[in-house]
Amino acid sequence: MVRGRISRLSVRDVRFPTSLGGHGSDAMHTDPDYSAAYVVIETDAEDGIKGCGITFTLGKGTEVVVCAVNALAHHVLNKDLKDIVGDFRGFYRQLTSDGQLRWIGPEKGVVHLATAAVLNAVWDLWAKQEGKPVWKLLVDMDPWTLVSCIDFRYITDVLTEEDALEILQKGQVGKKEREKQMLAQGYPAYTTSCAWLGYSDDTLKQLCAQALKDGWTRFKVKVGADLQDDVRRCQIIRDMIGPEKTLMMDANQRWDVPEAVEWMSKLAKFKPLWIEEPTSPDDILGHAAISKALVPLGIGIATGEQCHNRVIFKQLLQAKALQFLQIDSCRLGSVNENLSVLLMAKKFEIPVCPHAGGVGLCELVQHLIIFDYISVSASLKNRMCEYVDHLHEHFRYPVIIQRASYMPPKDPGYSTEMKEESVKKHQYPDGEVWKKLLAAQEN
Repeated sequence: MVRGRISRLSVRDVRFPTSLGGHGSDAMHTDPDYSAAYVVIETDAEDGIKGCGITFTLGKGTEVVVCAVNALAHHVLNKDLKDIVGDFRGFYRQLTSDGQLRWIGPEKGVVHLATAAVLNAVWDLWAKQEGKPVWKLLVDMDPWTLVSCIDFRYITDVLTEEDALEILQKGQVGKKEREKQMLAQGYPAYTTSCAWLGYSDDTLKQLCAQALKDGWTRFKVKVGADLQDDVRRCQIIRDMIGPEKTLMMDANQRWDVPEAVEWMSKLAKFKPLWIEEPTSPDDILGHAAISKALVPLGIGIATGEQCHNRVIFKQLLQAKALQFLQIDSCRLGSVNENLSVLLMAKKFEIPVCPHAGGVGLCELVQHLIIFDYISVSASLKNRMCEYVDHLHEHFRYPVIIQRASYMPPKDPGYSTEMKEESVKKHQYPDGEVWKKLLAAQEN
């Protein structure tokens, strides 16, 4: 039962010094400190349930997202949760169409990351009040309610409300069986934890050996900074995992278009399933050109983690610029906008393989991809969800991985709630962890 008026919204800058161990390092982001703008919303309902939301950042700049969240707060405060979820499309549009704030967007960059954090908190609150995890809340919704959460503005040339309803109605067939299957087997995952660019060859070998022992069969390696280095590292991984297991590569936007094609022709011998983010995330036609050039090599294009919004995804699909679509739970406007992208991907029959990792991205996106399988795609062919083994210990309801698969969360909410002790310790710049680090830097 949805209840309560939103009486308080707080946001904190939470950072983890992951750069110290080279975790998360790639060709463009060499020293990330995995961070989050962490939003908590409270209501005047007697149950005391809070909604928690995050958006993911890499350290510096988190304070800018915090500012943007505070700038959006007046759209949320003093609203009844019932009114928000009763007209979720209207509420989404209110947040994204603020006549002044949209000038520093619209629906992209810092203001959209802030929108995601706020909306993620609203979804967490709604699901907690309903006593369901978000994936189950979505699976149990009728198609009309799901469609009412989506803003179709700018995408009706590809996906209309009627199209969305038809896809969701077809998805009702076999839904119960697919839900049982997910609960028993989980959603297939791949690991990126072994091969960050900043890791030594020894670390890479050690982590790869452990991952094989743990049953992983799909691996992703970071590439793009130095060709000879890439060849050496890819050879190490391919030798270790053997020819049958799946290997993906990720350049994190490092190359120009011709360079991407040339570089990948040299790495094609390692038989990657895809090259991820080969060039600028905004270059739709560039991705299409690379995609076309790599067809003879049997290498697909994957992108999406830095796609601003549903409009960019629409164009990537229209231009046949990708073979694997990577949604992100904190880059797009929360569940609402991700729903529209899952439906467009289904219409184009492009598999969705979500981006995850960072702080809490695995926790969030598992809900979206489990819902996608049960209610939208009904297929696991060429589909898998990224997994990165960092920072889960800071969450109250961390992901559960069994047999290299995401097991559907059972706790109510969006799995976004962080442990208060972790938040306090890692708050920037006044938390205990940062006080020590900053003092050490000054000395």
